[in-house]
Amino acid sequence: MSESDWGDWLVREIESADPETVSLWYLGCNGFVLKGADGTTLTIDPYVGLGDPPRTVRMIPVPFDPSDFGEMDAVLATHEHTDHVHGPSQAPILAQTGASFFAPSSSIDVALSDERWTDHWSVERSQFTEVSVGDTFEVGGFTISVESANDPDAQEPVSYLLEYDGVTIFHGGDTRPAAEFERIGSEYDIDFGILAFGTVGMIPDKQTGNRKRTRWYNDENQIIEAAASLQLDQLIPSHWDMWRGMTADPTSLRHHGSSFQYPNRLTILSIGDHLSI
Repeated sequence: MSESDWGDWLVREIESADPETVSLWYLGCNGFVLKGADGTTLTIDPYVGLGDPPRTVRMIPVPFDPSDFGEMDAVLATHEHTDHVHGPSQAPILAQTGASFFAPSSSIDVALSDERWTDHWSVERSQFTEVSVGDTFEVGGFTISVESANDPDAQEPVSYLLEYDGVTIFHGGDTRPAAEFERIGSEYDIDFGILAFGTVGMIPDKQTGNRKRTRWYNDENQIIEAAASLQLDQLIPSHWDMWRGMTADPTSLRHHGSSFQYPNRLTILSIGDHLSI
């Protein structure tokens, strides 16, 4: 397991924060931590692995050691891919804090059957809760709705809508534009929307090792299409910083989105950045 390049300062910053409403930290890749004014803390898709070089090569620091967390109420996973469900990144958080793990069934299968978290870490089966599109559940002051996602590379992708004291945040995982987004955008008043953004790159094939043209995330046009359908007030691009050959420049989205009604604003966060809502 990789060690943190930053020591424990980011974890300590999160745990000592006292938000007026909601605070959000970007962990790099597609990972975020959200903390409410009542102290409820949850994280979505946290990942501190190094990938699988030379196919997937991490391009950003490892910002925390998961075993440093002493406070966490829930870990949410959007789908089963390694950079979204990863035992060394997430199981120590569950073990240290007693947090609950919410994820689709295929993601829980990875955790319990493939990676055997309950065998390798002090994690109990009771900490796992399967979620499906249409579900709604609460974690402290957060109300979380499970919505659909369009990730053709995943088995059972979902997105999450998190509501807290009048603030609504959408996390799409690795979704691309989806037909359901117009309904979601009309049904919810989304303040912040997190969407994966990257380029198309030449990535070694998992089986053959031969480099091939690969698309994993939204390009400039797709992310604006998704943001417009969701009627986002603010768009936060994620994942653009992570993999060699898949990085992208999020400032380019200012030009792509300038003629559209939504998103109203582009908010670019770098790994470790904090946003008070």
